[in-house]
Amino acid sequence: MGRVTVRRPVLRIGPDGQQRRRPDALAAEEPLEIRVDGSPLSVTMRTPGHDVELAHGFLLTEGVIGSPQDLLAARYCDSVDDQGRNTYNVLDVALAPGVEPPDTSLERNFYTTSSCGVCGKASLDAVKLKSRFPPAADPVRVDYRTIVTLPDALREAQKVFSSTGGLHAAGLFTADGELLVAREDVGRHNAVDKVLGRALLDGRIPATGTVLMVSGRASFELVQKAVMAGVPMMTAVSAPSSLAVELALETGMTLVGFLRGETCNVYAGDERIVL
Repeated sequence: MGRVTVRRPVLRIGPDGQQRRRPDALAAEEPLEIRVDGSPLSVTMRTPGHDVELAHGFLLTEGVIGSPQDLLAARYCDSVDDQGRNTYNVLDVALAPGVEPPDTSLERNFYTTSSCGVCGKASLDAVKLKSRFPPAADPVRVDYRTIVTLPDALREAQKVFSSTGGLHAAGLFTADGELLVAREDVGRHNAVDKVLGRALLDGRIPATGTVLMVSGRASFELVQKAVMAGVPMMTAVSAPSSLAVELALETGMTLVGFLRGETCNVYAGDERIVL
């Protein structure tokens, strides 16, 4: 399995021009090719680790699967380095009988960067997806005093960020603020896919009564992934985009941004927040 961090020498320059060479920990970034029944579907730049969760979350949020039983197996294959060692950068998943394969007319162009999970889409029609688990009817209500504790709780779970400063994070919480799962990755969409993939494997999809917290901004792609998993509330440290807010309003999701200290902005679904 690939390493989560990599040590590299750096030249450290201080405020007085003092110079010191020392090793520095970097967040690892490697490509992962996801195949479905042997056919390439997508390549994403990710931090190695939790790749099976990533594949489950990716296929869930793309509308391909809706339960763990929709996948029969996942195995690494066909990826070796110049010394013949497995790089663990190709993961092939097998769909269960009766599960429709990804629509080839909407397939990705086989590459997404670590910053965007939508940019690899082959057409505009492929961008907006219809959820099996729309969150509009979820009756959950969350105390504001719980919401403001989520950034610190997620930050405490960011073990690799502490040593590298170079990873995004996502965490799934209960309405009472209990952390169910947290994951880090160089790609914000990968971190969310890993969290939702873990939730799927744990039987928590649809993710009713939960809050998804992300360490950065709330983009359209992240809101859509949450909607596809049935998450009723999403909170973010930074700002949402205009399309993210529109999607939250359309689907009945509560969307909170600029969650810092004791303040935040509620962009959609404020009826779920107990003041």
